[in-house]
Amino acid sequence: MTCPYCNAPDTRVIDSRPASEGGAIRRRRECENCGRRFTTYERAQVEPLMVLKRSGRKETFNPEKLLRGLLLACEKRPVDTEALQRFAYSFEDNVDTAEITSEEIGLKALAFLREQDPVAYIRFASVYREFNSVENFIDEIRRLEQREDRSGGERRTKRKALRSP
Repeated sequence: MTCPYCNAPDTRVIDSRPASEGGAIRRRRECENCGRRFTTYERAQVEPLMVLKRSGRKETFNPEKLLRGLLLACEKRPVDTEALQRFAYSFEDNVDTAEITSEEIGLKALAFLREQDPVAYIRFASVYREFNSVENFIDEIRRLEQREDRSGGERRTKRKALRSP
């Protein structure tokens, strides 16, 4: 590190300790040229997750935007709001890349909602997949039921019990 007093390139660390509750490292340095001491702080620079939109535009990931979409899909449904918040706010932590497409975010949200509530899943899918007819809804419901049939889904069993006279 360059000395701020004489601009000499050679300094040495004489003390190092955590600062800002572990979010930084405080270092005391001494210039080997002029002998003056100074303090530096080292922090990790975290790059925000970038979202590549369908239009090709990029924007910073916003967990609030994801949460709004989830809450809208789950409105008046028996879904734990805290689970939605945990999903939205921990989303960035579960992504291994610096960039993600909006399509990938939507697919992950659909997978999450499929496990939470089938009605919320269909609502979210209708916006995400841009349904424009009743047939789109019917097709998606059939796919959801087939998936539950393959997994021996508990919800399927409950629905059949409700339909039976």
